[in-house]
Amino acid sequence: MSGDLSIRGLKKVFKTKDDEVVAIDDFTLDVKQGELVSLLGPSGCGKTTILRLVAGLSEPTAGEILLGGKKVSGPGADRGMIFQEFALFPWRSVRKNIEFGLEIAGIPKAERRQRSQFFLDMVGLERFADARIHELSGGMKQRVGIARALANDPEILLMDEPFGALDAQTRNIMQKELLKIMEKTEKTILFVTHSVDEAVYLSDRVVVLTKRPAHIKEIIEVPWPRPRDRAAPEVAAMRKKILRELEEENVMDN
Repeated sequence: MSGDLSIRGLKKVFKTKDDEVVAIDDFTLDVKQGELVSLLGPSGCGKTTILRLVAGLSEPTAGEILLGGKKVSGPGADRGMIFQEFALFPWRSVRKNIEFGLEIAGIPKAERRQRSQFFLDMVGLERFADARIHELSGGMKQRVGIARALANDPEILLMDEPFGALDAQTRNIMQKELLKIMEKTEKTILFVTHSVDEAVYLSDRVVVLTKRPAHIKEIIEVPWPRPRDRAAPEVAAMRKKILRELEEENVMDN
């Protein structure tokens, strides 16, 4: 299976006792193997809902999602989800957190150890393999979350504001670390963020969403090779363009 993602005519309606809310409507997007595509839009427009639908944690009201040509019909090991909240097990060591999915899958202990060591080295946590989660900084905790997702060898990583809870300096460091991991693993990544700077720095393409019900307003290709100079005039101009698109949606919502 490949990491090609195809989303066709996606719609999601949430029903309450007295009403129904259309969160996403007519959302169509293709993400190629090895691409990092960011979703940007007004708060509450449905970005996380899209990730949850791709993850199989929620069912679409209409439309379909294909990963590697196979229809998504529920959660699966071919998708790895990384949240803003670290979602780690505090009673387990760093290594045991990384090995959790492998244990569930019945992978033998020796192979679990080998694979966890590989990803500990990749994310720079080899000296903290036996540490407890409370002993780690925020950036280190998120590295554990990324390593745990990668250890299961998913076709695609679904990242929901993974660096949103970090301070600015740590966030910049983690963005650079993610680019290194991308280069080594060639994973497909669908990335939700509220930061225009982060989207332009990381992405191959930035998908700008409308206010709810979310559909695609514009897809902006980021043509420059990585790593990018955040201060370059052309990068600043793209950030300004995207901010203007988002501001238009916020004005329309008021």
